[in-house]
Amino acid sequence: MFAKVAIFASIALLASPVAAQSAGITIKPGETWVFSIFHGQPAKAHKAAPSAKPGPGQVVATVRAMMGTSLTISSNNPVAYTYKAELVSSGTAVAARSCTLPADRQLSFEHWPEQATAIRLSTFKPAPKGGACP
Repeated sequence: MFAKVAIFASIALLASPVAAQSAGITIKPGETWVFSIFHGQPAKAHKAAPSAKPGPGQVVATVRAMMGTSLTISSNNPVAYTYKAELVSSGTAVAARSCTLPADRQLSFEHWPEQATAIRLSTFKPAPKGGACP
């Protein structure tokens, strides 16, 4: 009898809707993360020192609470990328403007006047020639 109840409980849990978090990496102010890009999403992510430099095929991103929210990001990839940036606050993510992440360890700086508890980065795609900044 107990086995049947356990099986039905397991099926009910599997059938329950689960809140989906979008793919990507969530970085809080004061954090620096190093990651690679795999199928357009951050992969092999780990925290790093603020002075970290990207190794071959890596991206380094640092978020700071500075007159709003700022992101410093650098990529050591041979191609530039566009990406999706979301400002996270009170558990809600809002799309934010982001410019092209340049190739070859060039630095990019983004700033948003809103104070966020984190930034979520995802959906990295090769950038069109000349870059983009909506």
